[in-house]
Amino acid sequence: MPAAQRRETILAAAETVFAQRGYHGASLDDIAHAATISKALIYEHFASKRELHASLVDAYVSEIFARLQANAALDTCGEERLRGGLHAFFSFVEEHRGAWRALFRDAADPEVTERLARVQDQAAGVVAVLMAADHDDADELSIRMHAQLLFGAVQALANWWHDHQEVSRDVVVDHAVEFCWVGMQRLSQGSALGLSSPAP
Repeated sequence: MPAAQRRETILAAAETVFAQRGYHGASLDDIAHAATISKALIYEHFASKRELHASLVDAYVSEIFARLQANAALDTCGEERLRGGLHAFFSFVEEHRGAWRALFRDAADPEVTERLARVQDQAAGVVAVLMAADHDDADELSIRMHAQLLFGAVQALANWWHDHQEVSRDVVVDHAVEFCWVGMQRLSQGSALGLSSPAP
């Protein structure tokens, strides 16, 4: 088997095992068994379970960002752009429920948590850029704070949705849009609402 194909086989097996057993419950022996290869072959591609987990995180974050960027490239704005971005994000969660649980919700190792925190900051930064395109009259700090609020709320909703899969994606997106769009509409009206200007 070519090295690139074997690496993809290992990653696919790791996603399954992490989803079933969580980060701490999974072992490289379990992953090797699921991939029907020897543990030694895993070490040819990944130095540790942590590195394997990090590679999965990077792969899925790249996919999420690619979906968001594809949506941002469409000739839409405002609420349509928000709805499209939420559909892109929640479609990933729906298609990779095991990956979402294992990679983003259940990881508790300090180094994994630190890495995920960096990913979350990066994602919030992407959201902030998209928001700034529609709110060029809002100050930068306000946009960054709203982006953190929006991303945190959507991530929490994705975690909730994992335990309530009877709810359709369309319903989840509708409620997310209703929640997020009000804040985005008012972002440019901070002074009218009596909000103080953030300190630089």
